[in-house]
Amino acid sequence: MCGIVGYIGEKEAAPILLDGLSKLEYRGYDSAGLVVRDGENPAEVVKAVGRLRNLADKIDDGRALKGTCGIGHTRWATHGVPSQANAHPHVSGNCTGSGSGPVESEVVGVHNGIIENYQELKEKLLSHGYQFYSETDTEVAIKLVDYYYKKYKLGPIDAIAKTMVRIRGSYALELMFKDHPDEIWVARKDSPMIIGVEGGETFVASDVPAILKHTRNVYYIGNLEFARLVPGEAHFYDLNGDEIHKDPVEITWDAAAAEKDGYEHFMMKEIHEQPRAINDTLTSVLNDDDDIDLEKMGLTEDDIREISQLYIVACGSAWHVGVAAQYVIETLAKIPVRVELASEFRYRNPILVKDSRVILISQSGETADTLAALRLAKEQGIKTIAIVNVVGSSIAREADSVFYTLAGPEIAVATTKAYNTQLMAMYCLAVKFGKVKDLISDEDYKYYIKQLKSIPDKIEKILEDTERVQWFASKYSNAKDIFFIGRGIDYAICLEGSLKLKEISYIHSEAYAAGELKHGTISLIEDGTLVIGVLTQQELYEKTVSNMLEVKSRGAYLMGITTGGNYDLEDNCNFVMYVPKIEELFAASLAVVPLQLLGYYVSCAKGLDVDKPRNLAKSVTVE
Repeated sequence: MCGIVGYIGEKEAAPILLDGLSKLEYRGYDSAGLVVRDGENPAEVVKAVGRLRNLADKIDDGRALKGTCGIGHTRWATHGVPSQANAHPHVSGNCTGSGSGPVESEVVGVHNGIIENYQELKEKLLSHGYQFYSETDTEVAIKLVDYYYKKYKLGPIDAIAKTMVRIRGSYALELMFKDHPDEIWVARKDSPMIIGVEGGETFVASDVPAILKHTRNVYYIGNLEFARLVPGEAHFYDLNGDEIHKDPVEITWDAAAAEKDGYEHFMMKEIHEQPRAINDTLTSVLNDDDDIDLEKMGLTEDDIREISQLYIVACGSAWHVGVAAQYVIETLAKIPVRVELASEFRYRNPILVKDSRVILISQSGETADTLAALRLAKEQGIKTIAIVNVVGSSIAREADSVFYTLAGPEIAVATTKAYNTQLMAMYCLAVKFGKVKDLISDEDYKYYIKQLKSIPDKIEKILEDTERVQWFASKYSNAKDIFFIGRGIDYAICLEGSLKLKEISYIHSEAYAAGELKHGTISLIEDGTLVIGVLTQQELYEKTVSNMLEVKSRGAYLMGITTGGNYDLEDNCNFVMYVPKIEELFAASLAVVPLQLLGYYVSCAKGLDVDKPRNLAKSVTVE
């Protein structure tokens, strides 16, 4: 949620900032703003409500705003409705904050995150004569920095450190001080931030795509650290104000990976990137002998043997990965698995079993609830395994073992390739765990790995025939309610398919375990209701067909997704999609693809913004 950028160097800052924000608009898009400074002249603030294009039009794509030092923000509202007053940047002075113009305030800044005690801090600042023009917690943070900066006549280092100590919550802050015209100051706690340095230029952003075209050399600022940025340099400090050393990390993503590359939407591009991403993720742990090697991620065979219980903790689509993986792990490795929603995990005071492991799944590696669950597990002395897509992210740095998915940048809010690479990571863990525990023979081990290696080509085959899904989506784009039913792993697939549909088409959809229909939910079926059944588990096939016939007899229109060979399903369903045969434990990777396409094409048929659905942002870095 929310995207931040910053630049200081020799070039005009505004066009660079706008370009960076365009790569981060998936993180928030209800308002945007910039502040740019030209040497000793006052900083200039420009803000606009709505999409980034509105801001760009105000400043002639950045050409009307002069200066080589600046920061920018694209917002996803938390405190206060989208408005000019609530848009970032915010200033420390007592002004309306409603538009554009020179800034004489001591401090101006932008913020990603949530200040939990902002109301308490606001009362303190009101008692000291400060006035507030917005409803945001960010304005409170900026004025708190100003308070310490002016009252105690502190420099930026001490003023920022004191502010960080007082604030509770999460933040990635970018600040500019009136008396320090050639500097940008940044601070971080539990919200993502990276800093790039190239030649005589320094960049800052909340995610890699914003700066990838300028530099591959980045620094990951740690939790409760802050930094002073000058052209071509970054200096880091701890809460004591002591300077600390950091080494840069090279980003291996290709800059073109963050572009649409001829596709109309990022989501469709990312659906088509799944075979490559899945293959890269698999081969990253597969050695020359086709053996899964987890030691490079910090997980030895001795570690695996001592595991008595697994907890998979995640949110959203990553949680759906966990639901599917539960069946696979318990089947192949015979390890008990609990799948937990990260947003609920710590609030039930979980009692974690000794010799268990907690697996945290997060695309960004910054998901607030998942990060909190990781820290709770470590407090109880339980070792953690992270499955993340971003090198150097908070979860990756704090976990005991890290499995990096190699999805590359995922821009569309609705995840596709990240979800499928997470599935591949979990399959690799399940197969290796079973082998180490002597539950899988050498012959079966080779079979499972061969099946995993076949997944990319089989997804390619699905993507060769998308016209039928497109036709069906156009037919049902005006549906009001759609239900998904399945059993076992098929139920996990339904959860993800339902989420894909609802988040980008705004059609109400729900996923149900098919066996639960008669326990109340069948009452929702009426004439014409679309019910989508997923049937990839042969042992459960007939039972799910029976459930589908139950809803059909009550007026439902049936769509089925199954594996090749189950052609009798056409006798019972109005429309059937087939996916290639594969080991049933790994069927989720294939069966989810038609459902991704269904959600995409329904959204397109309704004329909606596929990549930026309303009310949603890509990375949920606040609770």
